[in-house]
Amino acid sequence: MLKKLVMFFVRSSSLTNWNRRLATVLLTLALTLTTSLSKAEVIKIGEVDPLTGGVSQFGIGCHQGFVLAFEQINAEGGILGQKIELVTEDDQSKPGQSATAVRKLITQDKVIAILGDATSSATLESAPIAQANGVPMITPTATNPRITEVGDFIFRVCFLDEFQGRALARFARENLKAQNIFTLTDVKQDYSVDLQKYFRDEFTKLGGTIVGEQSYSTGDINFRAQLSSIRVAKPDAVYVPGYYQEAALIVKQGRQIGLTMPFIGCDGWANQALLAIGGKAIDGCFFTNHFSPDDQSPIVKRFVGKYQEKYGVLPDTFSALGYDAARLLSDAIQRAGSPNSTAVRDTLAKTSGFQGVTGLISFDADRNASKPGLIVTVKEGKFEIAEKIAP
Repeated sequence: MLKKLVMFFVRSSSLTNWNRRLATVLLTLALTLTTSLSKAEVIKIGEVDPLTGGVSQFGIGCHQGFVLAFEQINAEGGILGQKIELVTEDDQSKPGQSATAVRKLITQDKVIAILGDATSSATLESAPIAQANGVPMITPTATNPRITEVGDFIFRVCFLDEFQGRALARFARENLKAQNIFTLTDVKQDYSVDLQKYFRDEFTKLGGTIVGEQSYSTGDINFRAQLSSIRVAKPDAVYVPGYYQEAALIVKQGRQIGLTMPFIGCDGWANQALLAIGGKAIDGCFFTNHFSPDDQSPIVKRFVGKYQEKYGVLPDTFSALGYDAARLLSDAIQRAGSPNSTAVRDTLAKTSGFQGVTGLISFDADRNASKPGLIVTVKEGKFEIAEKIAP
């Protein structure tokens, strides 16, 4: 309206040259004001994830969950009358890149909060930067306990490694009736090392025995030496706390040398690529997880339907946790009544009983999510729920 009024005066033949010049100045100010107001109507949220590289499937899943959530929220009118703009950075699955990306998001893009990273090692690199700058950071999927110890601006919507490590140990002892277990750990991942510790402690506490321990590194493709040691030890099950690429190859190569016992794992297995790489060898395996698209609750069915409509595939654990993280952050901004980073942090910390597609989410005093989990098995090339785990 202001722009139209000024243009009317500029074009009016009754105005003197001086008045026209004044009107032109007013028009410039009006345009500047309009642009500033337009920019103020956008809330910038940052994302850092591995969208390329070795664990890109995790980052892509989280990203697609974020995008779906924010599209829905924007279609519903946004937050506080403002639309959300997601500013995405790819850490390329490389050490050090997550920290660089978060620094850019804060100093150059001026985001008010950050979603990510997908993995524990990358999040441990970048969380101190978010903390030092007073910008809330929510990881959807990084389960290492040390992450939220970085500071009071760091949150997570997934359960912790301790929870899933101990839960799987109980399942192995009580449901699989395993007495002897061999562990195979990825020494390049903090996530894997800590999971092995929690599993070992709980399993031995329950009267089981760890009959052998071997290791590998992210990116390895040949596991024959480690698997030969497992064949000699003859355990009742093999625990592989790692990511789906190596886990699938380990199980496949194990079957090729005659290992028939169950291989058991963690939420890092939770990707359809596990089945694509491992094939029939994965049948009879078990792993901990946060989400199943087969859940028949109304909120999960709606999410699965919308996700399939947009992407043409079923959502995985990472897309579900990404979706929950994005909606939970949006809810906190709405409740805070402001996109101010500190106000959002304070409101996030008070979150209790948020209904997500991965279950009810409440933050404890250390900003870790208290929520349920699943034990998933593979039957005939499909993931099925074997057991639900209470928080």
